[in-house]
Amino acid sequence: MKRDIISVLDMKEDFEKFVDEGLKLKKSFKSGKKDSSLDRKTLAMIFEKASTRTRVSFETAMTQLGGHAIYLSPRDMQMGRGETIADTGRVLSGMVDGILYRAFEHENVVELAKSSSISVINGLDNLEHPTQIVADFMTIKEAKGKFKGLKIAYVGDGNNTANSLMLAAGLVGSDFWIATPEGFEPKEKFIRDAKNLAKKHKSEIEVTNNFKEAVAGADVVYTDVWVSMGEEGEKGKKEKKFRSFQVNEKMVSLAKDDYIFMHCLPAHRGLEVTNGVADSKNSVIFQEAENRLHAEKIILKKVIK
Repeated sequence: MKRDIISVLDMKEDFEKFVDEGLKLKKSFKSGKKDSSLDRKTLAMIFEKASTRTRVSFETAMTQLGGHAIYLSPRDMQMGRGETIADTGRVLSGMVDGILYRAFEHENVVELAKSSSISVINGLDNLEHPTQIVADFMTIKEAKGKFKGLKIAYVGDGNNTANSLMLAAGLVGSDFWIATPEGFEPKEKFIRDAKNLAKKHKSEIEVTNNFKEAVAGADVVYTDVWVSMGEEGEKGKKEKKFRSFQVNEKMVSLAKDDYIFMHCLPAHRGLEVTNGVADSKNSVIFQEAENRLHAEKIILKKVIK
């Protein structure tokens, strides 16, 4: 039976295994061991949205595992000229071994998965970013050695990354606080699902418009861009609303002394975060970015047969 990774919840039963095995793959790679487990396998990568980390990490992961990746933008394929997503899924299923889809709309990723007989991986859509979150929790595990008892504070837009982070925190038993300007909170469904998961681990999911509450005593401070791809028309309005939610030296002074700063990148320095925080000794943003490579490897190994 094929396995799709469309949501963090598709890793509900074994999310921590993804994290721990991803870290093992990283250690193995650093020691010089060769892994050819995806020899002669091919990944089709459909990118409606541009990317640095997602594209490079998946292409490199396939190469290092002995496989091959094909990059496809809408202008390179018939899907960009009217072919249905369902037909695209059926065609690719007969030619490749897995599909990565970085899309504008979540429903399109779901449609591709339904129509494909091979595994589909969500490389980001408007609701979730599950592959990023595996790398994020690998980074937290490396820095803190655990998940339970940690307070993760997310400051910024209640976007796709925030949704996936919140669900994952619920899965591993970390307390998760998200602080957004009023009206930019995550969708109620994600809050409800994350709280239900957190109950099982006796952890908390809290949504607030007060960043001081969120960051106070935090072990992890995380932010993301204020304006996501596709929202460029709202740039002026959102930057004005979010100005007081900038992660700066004054804000992070509320966190624990040994807090780590995280950002899925790209960072708009001087907007959502200052250089002083992004380049501080507490920042793990480039370690987090590097972990995308090893997160993609474990995801690929688990879904491509």
